Amino acid sequence: MSDDAEIPETMSTYLRLRGLEPSPYRKKKRRRRADDGENAPFSPGRDPRGLGDVISALTQSAGWEPQLSREDLVRTWDQVAGADTAAHTRPVALENGTLTVQADSTAWAKQLQFMRAQILSEILRRFPEAGVEAIRFVGPDVPSWKWGPRAVPGRGPRDTYG
Repeated sequence: MSDDAEIPETMSTYLRLRGLEPSPYRKKKRRRRADDGENAPFSPGRDPRGLGDVISALTQSAGWEPQLSREDLVRTWDQVAGADTAAHTRPVALENGTLTVQADSTAWAKQLQFMRAQILSEILRRFPEAGVEAIRFVGPDVPSWKWGPRAVPGRGPRDTYG
């Protein structure tokens, strides 16, 4: 008698499904996967990495570095420009490599023009991926005489000022 005859059919089916007894249908040899070295134990790159390293690799591979650098520049403007300067200024735009900084007054804007090289070198040192090549300082937004419900075409009410 064979071993299958001694074991009840339900038990042999159970053992065959659990993989404990070879199935007559599995005569083919299993194909071994090629060892590509990536999944081999103790190979380089298999050590666990910190979360910061994983996120850094993700941002670099996705191409997010320039945008995140620009966001960090705006977020840490008080450290880049100094606390006193940051209290009177704020970055408002970054287009074509030119950072536009708006000041509280025209006096602050003029003073910052003299400090342009120092601030730009600090930005390039801290955030080289941001793409800042130049800085433009502007004064505060002033109300316009040209818009509104009572706007007059031409010079308007200012023509009698002088």
